[in-house]
Amino acid sequence: MSEQSINLLLVEDDHQQRSLLKGILQGEGMRVEDVESCEDAILLLKKQHFDLVFSDWKLPQLSGLELLKYVKRNQPGLGFIMATAHGTIAHAVEAMNAGADDYLTKPFQRQEFLLCIEKVLKSTLLKRENIKLSEQLGKQQQLVEFVGTSAVMQSVHQRIARVASTDATILINGESGTGKELVARALHRLSDRNKQPFIAINCGAIPHDLAEAELFGAKKGAYTGAHQDKIGKFEAANHGTLFLDEIGELPLSLQAKLLRFLQEGTISALGDSTEKHIDVRVLTATHRDLPDMVKQGEFREDLFYRLNIVPITIPPLRERSEDILLLADFFLQHRAKLHGFDVPTLSTTTKVALQKYAWPGNVRELGNKMERFVLLGDEQELCDGLSQEYLNDTLEATAFSLPAEGLDWEVFEKQCLAQALERHAGNRTQAARFLGLSYKAFLYRLDKYALN
Repeated sequence: MSEQSINLLLVEDDHQQRSLLKGILQGEGMRVEDVESCEDAILLLKKQHFDLVFSDWKLPQLSGLELLKYVKRNQPGLGFIMATAHGTIAHAVEAMNAGADDYLTKPFQRQEFLLCIEKVLKSTLLKRENIKLSEQLGKQQQLVEFVGTSAVMQSVHQRIARVASTDATILINGESGTGKELVARALHRLSDRNKQPFIAINCGAIPHDLAEAELFGAKKGAYTGAHQDKIGKFEAANHGTLFLDEIGELPLSLQAKLLRFLQEGTISALGDSTEKHIDVRVLTATHRDLPDMVKQGEFREDLFYRLNIVPITIPPLRERSEDILLLADFFLQHRAKLHGFDVPTLSTTTKVALQKYAWPGNVRELGNKMERFVLLGDEQELCDGLSQEYLNDTLEATAFSLPAEGLDWEVFEKQCLAQALERHAGNRTQAARFLGLSYKAFLYRLDKYALN
């Protein structure tokens, strides 16, 4: 969403304040409609498309909260920021509970105002992309790993939606348990091949001496035990999609045959000198470092570049901690329905532990723990499985000691802020969470040290 395409509705009854804010927004290239009441805002919302509403809480008759409730009922995808008076934190909490994307407490600075606008606009765009992708997948085909609103997962959603309808070769990277096969299935379902076969095979689970026959087929008598012709996975997936999981485990001897197929579109069965043309889209996945395997001579460099036309990296669960409780609730609902149990409730202490835990097994591990909790109803057992990691995290957090010679606090704080931003690729929300700061406190410090 470019700034030139942004339509913003400004609702403020103070004429001078409204004029000032409108000037700031227009100076940033946004198109702004301004009104002084909730009623006027609703009339405009019925006539025009907007990307964001910025409203004061206190308005002449109906309050900004009433406007927020109207927006959430009728245009739930529309971004909404509430401005509240100094000292009325209860209003801010009520606005967030009612669905506001963010709030600002008056008086606020120009930079704080623009940062808030920028953050909510980006979040709104990502939510719209997610809704669009979910609609494409269909209610019955939505995938567990697509539950979540974190920026990193929204980026994955966008990339899937962008390339799904093509025949491009995709390399899906990610740790074990992040849902690589489910992403491959989403790519297939969203493609024109969705009526044709989707065949998945784990390259690491095939014995090396049988791998060629399993993938490319074999003629009768081609090897001991081949009593009849065997159809390989490539031919079985003709006109559809073949998903090669753990591609890094494919023997070097077969990497050349895979490369030939990707270049020529032909295969030859084991024991057969003739070639056969087939039409298959190839998707691959790995948890290994293929570039490093190329350096070690364990994976063909030309094949890596051919597979890596469009890479999709699935983030580990620890890098999208804002999705953990949402996913946990999804699993609790799903597993309870599956087994015919009531949906159990997580205590606040357990929720904190869930978010502190590193989740080495990723979403798969979270799903398994939630299923066990549904079946046994033992929250203590659930917490015991998380407590050691939580304890380690706490110990690490308190292990820092001041140097004997002292330090320059402002230099130290600025370096912490800069490193947190760098570690999270400029994502302010994640950097703030990493430092244990509220988003507003983090923005204040960025402004203090001119790190914006």
